[in-house]
Amino acid sequence: MAYVALVTLLLLIQYTVYTLMCGFARGKDTVVAPATSGDETFERAFRVQMNTLEQLMVTLPAMWVCAYFYSPYWAAGFGVMFMIGRLVYRQAYMKDPASRGPGMMIGFIANVALIALGAWGALSQL
Repeated sequence: MAYVALVTLLLLIQYTVYTLMCGFARGKDTVVAPATSGDETFERAFRVQMNTLEQLMVTLPAMWVCAYFYSPYWAAGFGVMFMIGRLVYRQAYMKDPASRGPGMMIGFIANVALIALGAWGALSQL
């Protein structure tokens, strides 16, 4: 379970970095709070941050359920896969939002695997 805890912390660090990058984009491009629009670079950074937050609501519980009922190694592995997907997603989205698909799919596949393995493990113990 230590690997899952470490991946959880890495995902939280990644999200915190994305939040800071969003804040820097806000200040750099003078988008005054509470506004969330007005500069394309800021809007992209904001969408990356918010989409990552939305996805973490699936990833974190699914990863822990998968770790507990199926395997902490598989859970940590798919957690890392999700984290890589988020990095690919961010890099692509900041350049051209239309190119975000591959990063999104990497994260989506990781989440589906975490949910499926967690469900398989939990159901097999009934």
